[in-house]
Amino acid sequence: MKSTHRSAAAKAWQHLYATSRWRKVRAIHLAGQPLCFMCNEDGRLTPATVVDHITPHKGDEHLFFDAANLSSLCKRHHDMHKQSEERTGKATPQRGADGWPVDRR
Repeated sequence: MKSTHRSAAAKAWQHLYATSRWRKVRAIHLAGQPLCFMCNEDGRLTPATVVDHITPHKGDEHLFFDAANLSSLCKRHHDMHKQSEERTGKATPQRGADGWPVDRR
């Protein structure tokens, strides 16, 4: 894995991404939801390459491997989504298990 500017706490659970269990969960998720849901909202069909955790797991293995907590994104949207969240401190809209935003109204 490449080095990152992550906190010590985040580095403590980075190993989860290298497990065979994660690789299997990720592959199954992408097979079932192969398109970036954000691109799809914009009317574009773009293959998803990133499996995003809807609710940050912060090392909680149950949340990390929870299929209902995963969403398919292209790298561009994943990076934009995460950067915006980190920059503003505001969470992006909650998404359902299908990856679509949940209407809170």
